[in-house]
Amino acid sequence: MRVQAIPAALAAAALVAVAGCGGHDSAGAASDGGATPTKAAQQATAGDFGDLKKICGPGDAKSAPAQGVTANAIEVGVFSDVGFTKNPEFVDTAKVFTSWCNAAGGIDGRKIVATTRDSKLMEVRQRMLEACKQDFALVGGGAALDALGVKDRLDCLLPDFPAQVSQIQNNGSGLQLNATGGASYNRYTGYYQWLLKTAYPDSAGAVGTIAGDAPVTKIINGRAEEGLKATGAKIVYSDLYPAAGVSDWTPYAQSIKSKGVKGLVFNGDFVSLSKLEQVLTGMNYKLDWIDANNNAYGPAFLQLAGKSLDVQNNFADLGGVRPLEKAPDNPATGQLVELFKKYAPKAQPTLPGVRGFAAWLLFAKAASSCGDALTRKCVYEAATKETHWTGGGLLAPVDLSKPDAPLTCFNIEKATSKGWQPADFQPDTGAYRCDAPVYKFKGDYGKPLTLADVGKSLSDVK
Repeated sequence: MRVQAIPAALAAAALVAVAGCGGHDSAGAASDGGATPTKAAQQATAGDFGDLKKICGPGDAKSAPAQGVTANAIEVGVFSDVGFTKNPEFVDTAKVFTSWCNAAGGIDGRKIVATTRDSKLMEVRQRMLEACKQDFALVGGGAALDALGVKDRLDCLLPDFPAQVSQIQNNGSGLQLNATGGASYNRYTGYYQWLLKTAYPDSAGAVGTIAGDAPVTKIINGRAEEGLKATGAKIVYSDLYPAAGVSDWTPYAQSIKSKGVKGLVFNGDFVSLSKLEQVLTGMNYKLDWIDANNNAYGPAFLQLAGKSLDVQNNFADLGGVRPLEKAPDNPATGQLVELFKKYAPKAQPTLPGVRGFAAWLLFAKAASSCGDALTRKCVYEAATKETHWTGGGLLAPVDLSKPDAPLTCFNIEKATSKGWQPADFQPDTGAYRCDAPVYKFKGDYGKPLTLADVGKSLSDVK
């Protein structure tokens, strides 16, 4: 999904932050299945990933220096709404990473024990209170209504290495190591500039937005409109659709056509988008472009959109994550795919899953640097020293020493009848383009909670 997920009204599963794309053959945890390790998977057993060396391996840890840490194990929590969404991608990713890492010797000899914290959409606070009593850290997860637990997490000084963040109060909050860029900056400036000034300049005077009618989605859409206007767009159409779903998209399509919309930003679920596009295509109305948002990046949207893919131009900004369909071109992505084949053969890696795996790598690298004296303070401070973090080659470089730094690299995908493919966005740094202008939001959309907001500081972290 977008870096900020798009959650829904309680009864609307379609708008819930399903933690990104689908692509699972099974909702259950996969076994090793007796798969024969490929060369990439065999190399991974040594504890190296991409260009990262000795992320996992044996050691001589002897002490129990923090909650959730013993001489033999490290207990971490993985947040997921899997009980509501039935999407186990964060659970799958945790299984793949921990299976690989533990096979290589764990972290300094300590095995990683990952506990799924199933927030089931509305039980975020309950799961957070449980994590506060047991876990050393949170790693590789996400929840649609994650703001419900952030105060408790800060109260108990629990570090967070998320795969995905959703709400403003949590996005960039204290003790969080988030490799998706600063929350106060528009992450899509480069993307919008390419759409409006390079690819489809005639569309700048006729841009529309439509979003699901849920509080968080409205904020996401408001930020999108501010970012579009700052890039030179004129908003001629702005609408909301019911979070519970729409039985007939014809009135929305007619409004889009009557307003002469040439570029459309869609902030909602890709099932609804596919239905809207089918109606637009049926009335012979073609837009210059549609921002499907990266929630749509995956095979499910392609199947639902069908023949409209040959008519409408759907794009998504992956925010500096190497595309999965180009895994053979990138050693780190290729290795990730091979590890899924070995440890979760019935699951497929997804975009949020890639981010989740990178979060696991960040945690493991930081934790391994602490050796026997593995404490929350050590792992957090070690992670904040990463000034050029790429997750071994899975991501465009991110400076984690700056908690609110703008993203300058982006990469754009186009949906086609043959699959998702990189768009012609003129990359200048490998798979990415790294000249995105910096734009800081001026609107009041709320702010992330800090340690100071709960009466604490970094000196309280032990």
